[in-house]
Amino acid sequence: MTKTELINSIADKANCTKKDAAAALEATLSAIEEALVKGDKVAITGFGTFEVRKREKKTCINPRTKEKMVCPPSNAPAFKAGKGLKEAVNAKKGAKKSSKKK
Repeated sequence: MTKTELINSIADKANCTKKDAAAALEATLSAIEEALVKGDKVAITGFGTFEVRKREKKTCINPRTKEKMVCPPSNAPAFKAGKGLKEAVNAKKGAKKSSKKK
């Protein structure tokens, strides 16, 4: 699903204009980004948690030259799915598998 398709889906489900749906999506993504930049977690009950994970420095190999180099420490955004989202995804998979077997 693309961002445009997501905006269209939000507009349909919330019974609002695409412009309002786009503004709501942008505001949501912006708020999540700002929280992560500050180092905060964003937990959405039943959906999941967005957080920043620290990566330690490590030795890497340049694939072109095969030369060893040190990759500096960095921060990486991460998402962990919540119980409700996991159950919803697994329920959908189960329904598709059972329909294929018939």
